[in-house]
Amino acid sequence: MLINRTTSVKSYGYIIFAACFSIQAVGIGCYVAYGVFFNELMLEFQWPRAVISGASSLAFFMMGVFGILIGRLNDRYGPRLLMTATSFFFGVGFILMSQVNSILQLYIFYGILFGIGLSSIDVIALSTIARWFSLRRGAMTGLVKVGTGAGQFSIPLIASLLIGLVGWRHTYLIIGSVASIILFGVAQVLKRDHQEYQRISKRDTPSIRQVNNNETSSLSFKKAKKTLQLWNLCVVNFMVIFCLLSILIHIVPHARDIGLSTSQAAGVLSTIGGVSMIGRFVSGLAIDRYGSRTIMISCLLLLITALFWLQVAESPWMLFLFACFYGLAHGGLFTAVSPIVAEIFGIKAHGTILGIVVCFGTTGGAIGPIIAGQIFDMAGSYTASFWSLIIISACSLGILSLLKPVKNEGL
Repeated sequence: MLINRTTSVKSYGYIIFAACFSIQAVGIGCYVAYGVFFNELMLEFQWPRAVISGASSLAFFMMGVFGILIGRLNDRYGPRLLMTATSFFFGVGFILMSQVNSILQLYIFYGILFGIGLSSIDVIALSTIARWFSLRRGAMTGLVKVGTGAGQFSIPLIASLLIGLVGWRHTYLIIGSVASIILFGVAQVLKRDHQEYQRISKRDTPSIRQVNNNETSSLSFKKAKKTLQLWNLCVVNFMVIFCLLSILIHIVPHARDIGLSTSQAAGVLSTIGGVSMIGRFVSGLAIDRYGSRTIMISCLLLLITALFWLQVAESPWMLFLFACFYGLAHGGLFTAVSPIVAEIFGIKAHGTILGIVVCFGTTGGAIGPIIAGQIFDMAGSYTASFWSLIIISACSLGILSLLKPVKNEGL
């Protein structure tokens, strides 16, 4: 009888995996697709690039701020209700973009409403996976993060095809409606962990634990927030995403500045996306064997090496080689965030802690590209910007190397 129960829980775990994969693919794919609409908004309204970019930065920032609340509520109430609610904001924000006619509407519809919808995409998907797969947490997190790459590849392509067929306004309406329906449907199968599934299905008792999740040694958020490790990890994630998003936003204009064609520059960005999927998968497997902290340190070393190489990359092949190394580091660093939270603090307050760490990261990701652009405007090239990213990456590496797991000893 115990075997049947275990098999039932294990089988449902893969439904959870499929749901979280879909959340990442749809959520991040729709966010990245904003770049496809960029020129359409410029052509129709003649708005400055900074204004249109600002709405995307606001959405990314809102994703982090509300992610803290989502994480706290997820620990208490579970993911189904929260994913259902945020799928509404996600869809409404995207659908209302089909009616946008002013800058204020752009920032309300996309920056705020869609940003609130985004807030559950990382926190709920990654925290749920962390709870369901403690023994293969890294591998399953890596596979779920591959969904990010799948969405980044497919949804912008779909959006570009639809824009050519029905125009950008109807494209927002179609994608927003379909995405909202998918996220709403996926939300209905989510369960906080295997114990909740057992209780609801009435096929097992709450006392039977099929997965060793170390919850007895986990810290509550009240205890975790008093530790230096939490705030060090937040600073590390701020610095890391600051660097990663700065490169992601500015690598295409940099490629054009050094003489690459439009298609070659786009190819560099596509290479980053494709290789990052490999990085997510490989790093996920490696996390289970070597630990999240070790993999993050390795990826930061790879990132720093890639940034040094970028300083001398002056030809297409050199920039594509940079894209390969950077893509591996990019994918690995994004994958390791959720497992390292579980590794250091346990899973008792995983959603809350992950929400705070993600918020610091999205804040860095929102302001990093702006600062990198300002440095370019002052210096007239990206050299100083890229050197600053090397320094920031090195600082984050130093802080990360000092991080140790927290023991629950009456903090």
